[in-house]
Amino acid sequence: MSEHSQVRDRILAAATELGVDASIRDVCAAAGVTPPTVYHYFGDKFGLLDAVAAAGFARYLAEKQDREPSADPVEDLRRGWDGHVEFGTRNPAIYGLMYGGRRDPHPSMALGQEILRRIVARIGEAGLLRMPVDDAVQTVHAATVGTTILLIANPSEPGMEGLSARTREAVLASILVTSGASSELAEAANHLLVLLARTSADLTPGELGILRELLASLGR
Repeated sequence: MSEHSQVRDRILAAATELGVDASIRDVCAAAGVTPPTVYHYFGDKFGLLDAVAAAGFARYLAEKQDREPSADPVEDLRRGWDGHVEFGTRNPAIYGLMYGGRRDPHPSMALGQEILRRIVARIGEAGLLRMPVDDAVQTVHAATVGTTILLIANPSEPGMEGLSARTREAVLASILVTSGASSELAEAANHLLVLLARTSADLTPGELGILRELLASLGR
């Protein structure tokens, strides 16, 4: 590794360890460099934080892509949730840079959501979703990130033990067809709702909204 690469990596490591609230001065002190060196490699603080977030997403995506899908997409979703929370609580500073300190979503975030979407789409294809795929993806994503940030910020607060599993199961109950919706009519309504989200129907937005509401009611 060249000297330039070593210096850049040292700055990245220092920024990763210190987190989103660190100043350039703090990073320089930890990395043993001067501010002009940081500006040379990263432009400004936002460029540095972007580089740290990119490195974090690369590590996170490598872990997700190493997981082979199973025959049960619901269990894959549980496993994906648990892996996300575990990554965040294991890497709190870098997770804060990935999800808590950006002006705009990092492009790599879309890759992670695409992996999630593939799992949720498989659940929909099995007729087990009670809402459109994109709605379920955003519900799971928001809940997973929120749970992880809460666990990082308040790990010892009362009620935190088992929070991730409780929240995960509550979210799954909200997006999945439950045993109470096991009639043929409910199953058909939920399946049609999933198909409606994947195809273009010749309906006005108002008609589409009414149909989705009716199907969601029948699927409960």
